[in-house]
Amino acid sequence: MDVFAALADPVRRSLLRSMAAGPARVVDLAAMLPISRPAVSKHLRLLAEAGLVTAADHGRERHYRLAPRALAPVTRLVAELTPPAEGPRLSTPTLDALDTEVRRTTRERRRAVRSPAVPDEHEETA
Repeated sequence: MDVFAALADPVRRSLLRSMAAGPARVVDLAAMLPISRPAVSKHLRLLAEAGLVTAADHGRERHYRLAPRALAPVTRLVAELTPPAEGPRLSTPTLDALDTEVRRTTRERRRAVRSPAVPDEHEETA
């Protein structure tokens, strides 16, 4: 079974949500759902076939754990389908550089308006 088919069932999605908090025993997972323990075991087997969960035996109990890496195809699909929120994000250093450039340009324009004939002391004269 592929990941998308496994996620199509609401019972399996509920089981995955429960395991997102950490590993869980079959008996605990079954206690949270209005279906029989054998039905929960069947859903867990299908999730394991899809690679979404792993099982480990601890004595007589079987503990299931979410395998988050198996969700990568779903994450990629959602990323492809989600439009960019507000366009490209600008980093803090980029915004700081823009602020510096705006201040420098503003200073230069003020100087040019106040004294166009007087050369700046930092400028070289020919």
